[in-house]
Amino acid sequence: MDVEVILQRGHQLLVTGVELVGAFVIVVGAAMAALRFVVEGLRHRDAAVFTRIRLSLGRFLTLGLEFQLAADILRTALSPTFAQIGQLAAIAAIRTVLNYVLGREIEHEQRQVDDR
Repeated sequence: MDVEVILQRGHQLLVTGVELVGAFVIVVGAAMAALRFVVEGLRHRDAAVFTRIRLSLGRFLTLGLEFQLAADILRTALSPTFAQIGQLAAIAAIRTVLNYVLGREIEHEQRQVDDR
């Protein structure tokens, strides 16, 4: 087998692995938030409980998006075309804005929880 083919397949496996990790983080975070909502949220019905659940979910979403961005960067790492670079720039910009907004929301909510 040609070395270039081996590297290409290894690269694709690496990208897929990082994408799967990102998706797994998001799914686990959503499942945990849903479970906490059912167990704690419906029992206590307090705004602080919902805020803590949202904070936890936001952290998982932020981490999952970081893994997805890493996979996109890896995808274009080997001999990128200008179209791929432009696409990566657009994806990176959108995900960076999402992470920034989520981070601000998490900080705001965390301050509200700490003030209580």
